[in-house]
Amino acid sequence: MSEEKLPPASPYRDIDEVFPNVFFVRAGMKMPMRMPIKISRSMTLVRKNGELTIFNSVRVPEAGLKEIEALGKITKVVRLGGFHGRDDLFYKEKYGAKVYAVAGQTYVRGLPSPGKEAPPTYMQPDVWIDEGNTADLPSGIVKVFRTSSPIEGLYILNQEGGIAITADSLQNTAEPNEFVNWFAKVMMKKFGFWKANNVGPGWVQFGKPKADEVRSILQLEFQHLLPGHGEPVIGQAKEKYRPVLEGDLKGCH
Repeated sequence: MSEEKLPPASPYRDIDEVFPNVFFVRAGMKMPMRMPIKISRSMTLVRKNGELTIFNSVRVPEAGLKEIEALGKITKVVRLGGFHGRDDLFYKEKYGAKVYAVAGQTYVRGLPSPGKEAPPTYMQPDVWIDEGNTADLPSGIVKVFRTSSPIEGLYILNQEGGIAITADSLQNTAEPNEFVNWFAKVMMKKFGFWKANNVGPGWVQFGKPKADEVRSILQLEFQHLLPGHGEPVIGQAKEKYRPVLEGDLKGCH
């Protein structure tokens, strides 16, 4: 086992089979900050031949792990978001899962501060993925936002007319759920988080992707979206995001 201290398990609500062999898990997380900020996040599981691939991993309590184990053998974990990935090491160590990450991402605890050294890297993925190279993951494509810092990814599964899986880039949080505490509700409202079918406000502010690159999402084909934050968008997903993607994208460069 690694000497790296693993983050604790997060609360979760349910595991829904939103499409055949595609499962969506709603959960929460305490942000690694001094302020008591608790937010919601989501995990997607894709099953093929009895094996599970996890996107946007969330370490859930033992009861949740038993539910997941009943669905299939956990063999792969995919990191899409540059600000995500804190629980990838848990699944690697507990289940021997291979970790896949978008080329150029690094695993660090916390965020670098201006004028200070970047936090040390605590692990490396087993496999790098990139546009044109999805290795042995479930059939699909990767979209990489290279102007984002850290690098961000989006995955589209080749089923049901295209199922987009996002981390921070596209979100769907019309309102806070039970995993969001009062402090986060107030603070995140000021940043524009409580909107359906939205580009991630935190991603835009801190990742600073270029607007043209964000708008290039409209060149992709997908009918549904399973976000890293918020609720699934079932049917006409690309068209539901078109207004915000064709809008001002305030904060982008």
